[in-house]
Amino acid sequence: MNWKFWQRRAEPMPAPGDPDWERSLINRVALEHLQDQRRGRRWGNIFKLLILLYLLGILGVALSRSAWDGLKAGKEHSALIQVKGVISSDSEASADRVISALRDAFKAERVKGVILRINSPGGSPVQSGYINDEIRRLKEKYKKDKGHDLPVYAVCVDICASGAYYVAVAADKIYADKASLVGSIGVRIDAFGFEQAMKDLGVERRLLTAGANKGILDPFSPLPEAQRQFIQGVLDDLHQQFIDAVKTGRGDRLKGGDELFSGLFWSGDQARPLGLVDGLGSSSSVARDLIGAETLVDYTKKKDLFESFADRLGVSAANAFLQVVTLLGGGSVR
Repeated sequence: MNWKFWQRRAEPMPAPGDPDWERSLINRVALEHLQDQRRGRRWGNIFKLLILLYLLGILGVALSRSAWDGLKAGKEHSALIQVKGVISSDSEASADRVISALRDAFKAERVKGVILRINSPGGSPVQSGYINDEIRRLKEKYKKDKGHDLPVYAVCVDICASGAYYVAVAADKIYADKASLVGSIGVRIDAFGFEQAMKDLGVERRLLTAGANKGILDPFSPLPEAQRQFIQGVLDDLHQQFIDAVKTGRGDRLKGGDELFSGLFWSGDQARPLGLVDGLGSSSSVARDLIGAETLVDYTKKKDLFESFADRLGVSAANAFLQVVTLLGGGSVR
């Protein structure tokens, strides 16, 4: 095969004794420099084009999903809202995102029911309480405005524990898979105590505070009994709020005793006779058999295009960094 098309044209250099030798050398260097510049611009344009195509691809996927959901929303459907991951103010399961999705679902004309698909170990009691309160408020407002209820169901996936169950009890009914983990109705604070280690190492802790209890739970200071009792009182108060929310949501359906509120958790199959869940099922079965609208439309508030691209870029940059470190002989980074 003839590859001359890809080969750089080579012109013979004049002999060093030739009177035009220096001029030819300068011309050759200038020509090589211009060719390198053209090559650099060409590859730069190619990379820019690839980045543009990548961005357009992400945009196209996002718009196609939105368009598909829009088409499905034109007929009667079940609104799906996902509560996934740790519930905190800066997570995908934050109260702001979940509540915004709930409000959109309750305003939509063709929604026959709302399904909260929960797969979360819990998180902030404040964020969970916000969502619980808003579900109750929206249900009351809908009944007042429309004259009838809009059913809300919670469906537990892998895990629906602690703050996630706090959210679930605001629904009319709760369903789970037989292997789902459900419960963990309790409150905890984690801390370490290094007081003895400090003494053994001969290290003196110097903590200055304005306020006798300002250094409470400092890991390098002892925990006086009075402070321990105070913290326990705060935990007990938060726990009672959780218990009240569960009893309000589940009512007479609860069949267990105090062990329900001890922080234990059960499988979905075990949780059913205890009254923690109403039955076994999935989002699809609830939409089909209970709501009567098998079509599911996802109302979950996704990350916007910029956030998604930033996340993808961050992961790509991290992978590239690890590859460079490995190539340089730096071993693995963990």
